Amino acid sequence: MTATSIFFYACAALAVVSALAMLLNVRNTVASALCLVVTMISLAGVFLVLDAYLIAALQIMVYAGAIVVLFIFVVMLLNLRHDAFAPNRLIPVKFLACLLGVWALVRLAPLFARYLPDPATLPEGFGGYRHVGLALYTDFVLTFEVASFLLLGAMVGAVMLAKRRLD
Repeated sequence: MTATSIFFYACAALAVVSALAMLLNVRNTVASALCLVVTMISLAGVFLVLDAYLIAALQIMVYAGAIVVLFIFVVMLLNLRHDAFAPNRLIPVKFLACLLGVWALVRLAPLFARYLPDPATLPEGFGGYRHVGLALYTDFVLTFEVASFLLLGAMVGAVMLAKRRLD
């Protein structure tokens, strides 16, 4: 295994672990958002190994920067003071999830050591400005615009919910 393969799999494992930590931090939304930042940065590391430098930079700037700041802004704007879940309600679920994860890791670890391939070689220009621009504004233009309107609607809804609670 080469150094790039080790870095690729280390970033992928960190992304999975931090995504699980994000899901298991139900009671603390800020800690969950910080786990999301770690997930996005580790995914940017995966894109770096794949020579998609633009995608890696966008991953950090847009998702790890702007979107997570928006999440934290909405959480602080809503100012939720009460807990929706009882303190001991999720302990059995978290325990079973961790137990299932450890069992799956123990069962799959021998397979990982033998069958992990090297990262695939990608076509020339993958993740560059030209390919991303062409994909966004030709094949996925409707999806791109719908996502932008959904984000706008979510922000307006969060402001309206916060305003109603203040009055």
